[in-house]
Amino acid sequence: MMKSPKKVIRLSDLRSFRMKLPEPVGLVPTMGFLHEGHLSLVRQARKECASVVVSIFVNPTQFGPAEDLSKYPRDLERDLQLMSSAGVDLVWTPTMEEMYPAGYQTWVSLEELMKPLEGSMRPGHFRGVATVVSKLFNCVQPQKAYFGQKDAQQAAVIRRMSADLNFPIEVVICPIVREADGLAMSSRNIYLDARERQAALVLNRSLNAARSAYEKGERNASVLRKLVTDLINAEPLARLQYVSCADNETLMELVSLTGKTLLSMAVFLGKTRLIDNLVLG
Repeated sequence: MMKSPKKVIRLSDLRSFRMKLPEPVGLVPTMGFLHEGHLSLVRQARKECASVVVSIFVNPTQFGPAEDLSKYPRDLERDLQLMSSAGVDLVWTPTMEEMYPAGYQTWVSLEELMKPLEGSMRPGHFRGVATVVSKLFNCVQPQKAYFGQKDAQQAAVIRRMSADLNFPIEVVICPIVREADGLAMSSRNIYLDARERQAALVLNRSLNAARSAYEKGERNASVLRKLVTDLINAEPLARLQYVSCADNETLMELVSLTGKTLLSMAVFLGKTRLIDNLVLG
């Protein structure tokens, strides 16, 4: 039976307990409503680190004006039970006032990586992400931090930010965790009705078709984008927002695939916006 993790709210308590944790310390930042994708990050941290800290904070600064922060799913009691069974040592659930005190005006922004893809669709999103993650890094001071590949641009932004700001932290990106039928796990999947849930399988299906074409020798980025676009558009319930075939580090769109390439997309199923991706090469 795993012991229950220590739960703290105040930053002063976090720092006090953090000093007592055996090192190395692994941090798994989350916005709660945990699923198997989050637990896979915790398990990886548990394998590689002497102590594991999980933060749960629904960060308001990464939500746009049209994105309803109040409707983001939350279930802290269930999250804490999952953390207990996963062997987490410390859970930090900071308050809004602690993270963004009155008069707050300091932001972390990346010149180029925030502009394309999700950045162009959700202005301000990555400024909020980079700022809150830098604060979490500073407060917890882990040796390693764990993020999922499903949020591929977020992973690229955090890798770059961590390197640029000289954080002494290894950023570990873990594979996408999928349901048995291939749908990428996401807290937003609960918003899909039965028909939309079935239609959502077109995301992974289109990525697999592109992977198959790549493995057969296709290197023209336009051909791969069109292949994915056509398959998504053939699903009546799906509304494609974008398909990208870009360099995995710079996120610049490619003409021809030579090195590591990120194939990614955003698709609406009804009112629910889903993202998915794969790395080629």
